[in-house]
Amino acid sequence: MDIALAHLGRVDYAPTYAAMQEFTSQRGLQPLQDMRDQLWICEHPPVFTQGLAGKPEHIFLPGDIPVVQTNRGGQVTFHGPGQVVAYPLIDLKRAGYFVKEYVYRIEEAVIKTLLHFGVTGHRVAGAPGIYVRLDDPAGHTPLAQRPQKSAAGAAQPDFTGLGKIAALGIKVSRNCTYHGVALNVAMDLEPFSRINPCGYTGLQTVDLSTIGVNVGWQEAADVLGHKLATYLAP
Repeated sequence: MDIALAHLGRVDYAPTYAAMQEFTSQRGLQPLQDMRDQLWICEHPPVFTQGLAGKPEHIFLPGDIPVVQTNRGGQVTFHGPGQVVAYPLIDLKRAGYFVKEYVYRIEEAVIKTLLHFGVTGHRVAGAPGIYVRLDDPAGHTPLAQRPQKSAAGAAQPDFTGLGKIAALGIKVSRNCTYHGVALNVAMDLEPFSRINPCGYTGLQTVDLSTIGVNVGWQEAADVLGHKLATYLAP
């Protein structure tokens, strides 16, 4: 069964979050085969969202930007105009893969989206999300701290020379996913300086425009939506 792709445009965060919860709760009330998986693509007005593991001290200057507590994994992040936010609402049992692979597939879709625009995305062991080399965004040299099967007791991530371009935060309820991934395209990055993004002090956040890629929000949204629909298919 294909994923139903829905472009929501610019929508407030709180009602979108409520709609995801409502959709997911409905999946428990009727036969799952009757409810098609969905992928919502949108952007939000400025908002800080705090994950279940979030610590208040990681938000030190919210100012006029609201802070919303959520039930996703992870710490604090910022959403704002110029960022593509994707919410896959997937029944993992029907799709036939587990949470770890689900995260891998989302990250792979982001990496392939970046590659479409000539940028090399990287994973960092122990720090979900996608990162770019600030001095060589298109370079293909692998990171020494990329996830490796042989890694025993991964060290604290070292973000020197890296910028985070996509953040990931998910929730799984009765094998069904919500929340998702945010890709920074061309946004006001200043609010990221008011928080420790994802709980990391001094982690630099970048967008495509910062590293010299000028692409419209809609084009980036279309490419990411297509890649996610492809990589999250059963």
